[in-house]
Amino acid sequence: MKIPATLKHKPVIVSENYENIDGRYAYDSDAKGLSLGLAQWNDRGNVDISAKVWRHTGEKWSRQSEELPIHRVLDLAILICRSKQYFREAYRYENFYDKENTLIDRVGLQGDAMTVAFCTDNAMLDQDIRLFLEALSKDDELIGERLRVLCSILKEMGY
Repeated sequence: MKIPATLKHKPVIVSENYENIDGRYAYDSDAKGLSLGLAQWNDRGNVDISAKVWRHTGEKWSRQSEELPIHRVLDLAILICRSKQYFREAYRYENFYDKENTLIDRVGLQGDAMTVAFCTDNAMLDQDIRLFLEALSKDDELIGERLRVLCSILKEMGY
């Protein structure tokens, strides 16, 4: 299925078979494609690149398609990696985290830092962490494959 090029997001680089590799939803996904292109919020003379997940209901392109600035995509990757790294050693704590120190890390970016921490406002945090860990474990092979590919590409790029 071809990603539309006539909407506000202007695709430049596309992956139009994403539904075949969409994790546990592979071959049965409404996420039909990914694109990198010119952001829909661009103003004249001010152009941003964004990433977009294109969803299709089977009849039309969905309003649930998501567009993110490219730096946010990378920030999400950092958040995923740092969280996954934390949970490798989380078995040491009752309920998988230190209730006295809920900060996981501060990742230096742009002269400041992105805070990675547990959401202590979540009244169901202990139960939700267990569900999160179950999902992380269930998808470990899918996530691990993507992280290995990303690592390999980053090494090829000199990072």
